[in-house]
Amino acid sequence: MIAENSKVTRQAIIDACQESNRSGLNQGTSGNISVRTNQGVVITPTSRPYETMMPDDLALLPFGGKYGDYSGPYKPSTEWRFHFDIYEARPDVNAIVHVHSTYATVLSMLRKEIPACHYMIAAFGGPNIRCSEYAVFGSKELSAHVVKALDGRSGCIMGTHGMIAVGASLDKAMWLAIELETIAKQYYLALQIGQPVILSDEEIERVRLRMKDGYGIWT
Repeated sequence: MIAENSKVTRQAIIDACQESNRSGLNQGTSGNISVRTNQGVVITPTSRPYETMMPDDLALLPFGGKYGDYSGPYKPSTEWRFHFDIYEARPDVNAIVHVHSTYATVLSMLRKEIPACHYMIAAFGGPNIRCSEYAVFGSKELSAHVVKALDGRSGCIMGTHGMIAVGASLDKAMWLAIELETIAKQYYLALQIGQPVILSDEEIERVRLRMKDGYGIWT
């Protein structure tokens, strides 16, 4: 269900931002979060401390208007382009979480995708979590790279940058962001010992279908 552009929705975004910093998933104002609403994309403003952010501080990017138009007292996140473009490309996505989490970012520096080293990879829609190419933050080029990396997936690593998780709701996107960072950490640590055993594409598809039936987060 698409959320209302309300103070409740806006406060939920702020709460998610604050929790991402408390949990160590993000640092400072480096990440950004958005939700698709009945009036357009509600997104965190650029460079505003999460601790003092108020619902009315968030920016609104309307659908159907001029690309980049917004309303609100502050400019939207410098990453508004990939948020807006992901929503345009993916009608199944209603929330986007972008953070600079430690282990996903380490892998992004190495341009390493995450293979099916753990069955929870299936939660992201396929047998891997891709790593996009690098482009400067806030650019249309970066937006194109991440839309490509997210094709058929609910998360990706961004080359020399961080990661993105998307979901049908903000709760699902946050859940996936935490899961992506967890798998990134597990994969990184396993590589310190040896080469992880990689599950087959067929096994990941089997797990994905079982998750669809049995994991409440997906229903």
